[in-house]
Amino acid sequence: MSEDPSPTVFLAIYIITFLIGFPNSVLAFCSCIRKIRSKPIPIDIFMLNLAISDLILLTFLPIKMKEAADNMVWNMPFFMCHSDLFVYLLPIYSSSLFLTAISAERYVCIAFPVKYRSPKRIIYTIPICVAIWVLVVASATFVYKTAYTDSGVIEPQRCYSDITAKQLTELFPVLLSIAVVFFFLPLITCCFCYINFICILLKLPLIKRKRRLRAVGMALGTLLVFASSFAPYNISHLVGYIQKEHPKWSATALILSTINACYDPIIFFCISKEMRSAIKVCAKAFIWFYAYLKG
Repeated sequence: MSEDPSPTVFLAIYIITFLIGFPNSVLAFCSCIRKIRSKPIPIDIFMLNLAISDLILLTFLPIKMKEAADNMVWNMPFFMCHSDLFVYLLPIYSSSLFLTAISAERYVCIAFPVKYRSPKRIIYTIPICVAIWVLVVASATFVYKTAYTDSGVIEPQRCYSDITAKQLTELFPVLLSIAVVFFFLPLITCCFCYINFICILLKLPLIKRKRRLRAVGMALGTLLVFASSFAPYNISHLVGYIQKEHPKWSATALILSTINACYDPIIFFCISKEMRSAIKVCAKAFIWFYAYLKG
């Protein structure tokens, strides 16, 4: 199907992503929970769901580390190989939609400030989040069933090695549709929202310079996630659909999608005052602890 990079590369990326992403995602999750308990607003609910999406991936990464450490040979229970694909796809799909929801929320905040302050907006936020999760779970389930239906091998030495050419033929149109729904349309929406958001913000004379810089950082952080994490994976679907086979770099594209958990804290930092305060407290504690150890 594809030429895999060295297992050492997989392992290094998994470890780096886990070490950077997990503490920041936990911090973001706790900050969002605290903010929602005191004064919930739509953006906090979207950020909470984005943090949950990242934590799903990061909690599952130790299993991927074990696979990479075993030279990509699956030495774990076979049922975990099947769940591997399902759990791996969930945060990839959900992150793109929640990032899009956050970009739309920021645009509405600055373009329609009166409507944004309406207390009824919070009522629509929860159904939107539920709808996103339902769509994500349904899409991941559909890909899972397509990939594993009528598989000829009972227990493969490598995970995904039992996918046949017939299954791939059926899978490519599905993956192309998913790329359109979970990447191309969200990317266009995010670009529209953030370009207009920044343009409107720059025209407001009373907006502080720090807030403008955070707005630019938030937009760049979102585009960084789409460009470096989501783009290679979804473009591989487009190439695979055209060529009727997986491109040789598809495995590399898939592993890059995990790195979005390292970039999402940039968005959390730019949006959440509580997140910035928590990071400052943690930084001061780390400096104090380092000075204490040094004597």
